[in-house]
Amino acid sequence: MNKISAIVLAAGMGTRMKSDLVKVMHPVAGPPMIEWPVAAAFAAGVERCVLVVGHQQEKVRDYFAGRTEVGFALQAEQLGTGHAVRCAMPEIEEDAETVLILCGDTPLLTADSLRGMLDAHQQSKACVTVMTATLDDPFGYGRIVKDADGKVVAITEQKDASEAERLIREVNAGVYCVDRGFLAEAVARLENNNAQKEYYLTDVVCQANARGLACRSYQVADPLEISGVNDRVQMADAAAVLRQRINRELMLSGVTMIDPSVVYIDRGVKIGRDSVVYPGAVIKGNTVIGERCKIGQNALIEGCRIADDVVVKAGSVLEDSLVGPEAAIGPMAHLRPGTELSAQVKIGNFVETKKAFMGVGSKASHLTYLGDATIGRDVNIGCGTITCNYDGVRKHKTVIEDGVFVGSDVQLVAPVTVGRNALIAAGTTVTKDVPADSLAIARSPQVNKEGWTLRKK
Repeated sequence: MNKISAIVLAAGMGTRMKSDLVKVMHPVAGPPMIEWPVAAAFAAGVERCVLVVGHQQEKVRDYFAGRTEVGFALQAEQLGTGHAVRCAMPEIEEDAETVLILCGDTPLLTADSLRGMLDAHQQSKACVTVMTATLDDPFGYGRIVKDADGKVVAITEQKDASEAERLIREVNAGVYCVDRGFLAEAVARLENNNAQKEYYLTDVVCQANARGLACRSYQVADPLEISGVNDRVQMADAAAVLRQRINRELMLSGVTMIDPSVVYIDRGVKIGRDSVVYPGAVIKGNTVIGERCKIGQNALIEGCRIADDVVVKAGSVLEDSLVGPEAAIGPMAHLRPGTELSAQVKIGNFVETKKAFMGVGSKASHLTYLGDATIGRDVNIGCGTITCNYDGVRKHKTVIEDGVFVGSDVQLVAPVTVGRNALIAAGTTVTKDVPADSLAIARSPQVNKEGWTLRKK
């Protein structure tokens, strides 16, 4: 079988982004921009990707750390696309027969298009295959110049094109399939006899034609796929297209979206069938949501695992949390990292949790903070309850065992344990352990002074 390696060009800073962050590491619908073409290449059958890095190379290397199928080549000076490929060639395995070359700033390119291009390259026995697209307005793109037999004879840049060539609407997408042996020789021979003093990869087409080797084109059906990202406007446009693809795939798998145009879901999020996502929801990271869930308006969910039949009400924020089946959250609740809710737990409005475990059937209905707490089954947490877990230096743990009833406006000063079936009276500040089956009450005595207001007048 034809072994395929890929080179992804990602060395440039991307000055038009007006950013301190290198362009290819800007997030687009979840992952960094460069993840999209890399993932498409692997899905198309590539066995190894070599990323040409330069500006902020450590950020790219760190992101792909541990992935043995991804290699790196340093382009210390950005001297053109041909120079970038020349830098990468020593990292391409010698038994690779075909090299796929693509850019790290083309997140809309699909695996289907790359697969089709690779198949066409192999079937045509071409030495070079160039991905192209036909545009209504080709201004700024390199034009594909062909002979009478349809072979590509040159790629002419806009500034160098004749009037006749500028009428050509078929343009260069910047994606190539090239036989490895020829590519290694061709990039070694490239010259920089141009105003920019750069080594252009497009010159390998001229070299192939000079040697009588076939150069073919592969035209993508959707020209949108070849769109590169150079600034934040184009990045937003690309992200919108990617989110549309993500939402469409989820809806076809059985997820309802009331208005998919205003639902923002990252790549990699999984949602079960018959779940409903309401407008304004943002679902990020590696979140997994089960079946028959309802995700309310303007909810933000990131890095969570949510079981079946869960309701997340409007305006709630869930981060790095586990939620059991039939739980109800919100509105306006905040699950901070480390929260774990068991089945049928209720977290109400303006409740915040952090590193808190709640057992089956427990509930905190409103205006409560539960941090560094382990809470058992069937526990009622009253309105205004606070676990006072931080003493200014260290965090301490609160344990509330099964069946406890905590009244309103209770402060639990950790470390403290409340035993099974205990009752904490409203307004109590708990500073020491409460035995099982006990009533804990700590209030200042109430004093009524009759007639006091009349005397004050």
